[in-house]
Amino acid sequence: MEISWMAFTMIVLASYRLTHLIVFDKITEFIRNPFLIRKKISEKETKMIPKSSMGYLLTCYWCTGIWCALLLGGLYLWIPSIAQYIIFILAIAGGQAILESFVGVNIKRTALYSEETKELK
Repeated sequence: MEISWMAFTMIVLASYRLTHLIVFDKITEFIRNPFLIRKKISEKETKMIPKSSMGYLLTCYWCTGIWCALLLGGLYLWIPSIAQYIIFILAIAGGQAILESFVGVNIKRTALYSEETKELK
């Protein structure tokens, strides 16, 4: 088996994005919610916790990441003609998400520093 560094990088980025989509994004709450229950943490705070192994799997970044990597890697090896399109789109979204994390944090940090210097004047 031979895989180019570009294909490998794209599969990694695609796996990252698919994992994030399943574990964190609001659009996939309907997949997670049947396996979670709401637990009261304090008077004002509640938290969704897994009620089964499947719930844990869908909320654990590390667990879901393994399954996403297996799915995307397997698809690429067995049906590359179809997998390449899925991987391509998810890889672009994954790269964009990583960039946005760095840029977004720095923009927020710059705004915070700007507010702090205004308060000091």
